[in-house]
Amino acid sequence: MKTTRRTILHVDMDAFFAAIEQRDNPSLRGKPVIVGAPPDRRGVVSTCSYEARAFGVHSAMPSRTAYKLCPQGVFVPVRGERYHEVSEQVMSIFEEFTPMIEQVSVDEAFLDIAGVLHIWHEPVRLARALKARIRERLGLTASVGIAPNKFLAKLASDLEKPDGLTVVPETEPAILAFLAPLPVTKIWGVGKTGAKQLERLGITTIGQLQACDEAELSPALGAAMAQHVWTLARGRDGRRIETETEDKSVSAELTFPEDIRAKARMRQTLLELAEKVGRRLRRRQMLARTGRLKLRFADFRTITRQRAFETPTCSDRELLRMALDLFEREPLPQPVRLLGFGVSNLVTPSESQLEQQLLFDIDPATAERRKDTQLDQAVDKLREKFGRGAIRRGVSGYKTNDI
Repeated sequence: MKTTRRTILHVDMDAFFAAIEQRDNPSLRGKPVIVGAPPDRRGVVSTCSYEARAFGVHSAMPSRTAYKLCPQGVFVPVRGERYHEVSEQVMSIFEEFTPMIEQVSVDEAFLDIAGVLHIWHEPVRLARALKARIRERLGLTASVGIAPNKFLAKLASDLEKPDGLTVVPETEPAILAFLAPLPVTKIWGVGKTGAKQLERLGITTIGQLQACDEAELSPALGAAMAQHVWTLARGRDGRRIETETEDKSVSAELTFPEDIRAKARMRQTLLELAEKVGRRLRRRQMLARTGRLKLRFADFRTITRQRAFETPTCSDRELLRMALDLFEREPLPQPVRLLGFGVSNLVTPSESQLEQQLLFDIDPATAERRKDTQLDQAVDKLREKFGRGAIRRGVSGYKTNDI
């Protein structure tokens, strides 16, 4: 009997935004907190506390609907900068356990712990210590799934929320049995539309999917999606943890709670991602030669587009210009699930070379880049002192050559 060693953890913070609001404002503890647009305006719920979820409130729901379901709910605005600050604290705790981390959103990440099991001996022991450290330092809870691969780990982390710890069996027959009673919506990528298509075939559970031939699914789902669903129903997922290589690349990406079409929101997200990449470059004192855009659509098709910068850079302005230029060239035939921006081909110029360039190169473009670098460094210092919300760049209304 084949056994697969568990080495992957998926850590998902519980009701992250709402939990931060309750922690920062103790008067909100135990109350149905709804983070998002106020109920008297058009807008949606970003997330909500478990107290609000008990009334049927959920993310992406119109705020007016949320108010009808839970009129006693406490509506609070989204504080993106605050959530990102706490997110970085969470990721720093992960780094204390393993360097093999793939952050997939502001509140979740995959951890490959194979390289540190000689210290912890058992994955469960490490997971419990990680959860305890998050609770003690940050006053927040996380749910963890332990499994042989990313799909199973992510599915497991969602089964016992909040503050859960779920371990997927190790043997292949046990994995199939573990998955069989679960609804098909537990499969990564099967949303409401996919579930309805499968229901027309009489399939509502993963066990029923396991009993199907892949060819039976293709007419309803399409060949690519059918293969994806059929494979995951058997607990198979060959994807590896994608970490940044320190001397090769820097990247940031965001998986949206719901697939989106709004280009304005995507541009604003690109701004945040580019600034995050810029800060990391400047911390490392490195420059990038190549920029790269990543788009994942609703059907999980993923594309990347890249181009070289005219000169190596760590300027937010240059990074954002590249990100938007690559983005605007791409048609968006479907809603977007994930958006990412990264840089590669990094170089570390010597201090003397930089000084020489700044002192003697009077090319206007070089002078402009020098101003950008000085401005970015000043903004970094202000944000470090006063928080990320101290200064914010706006992207709405700009053309790529105006940034």
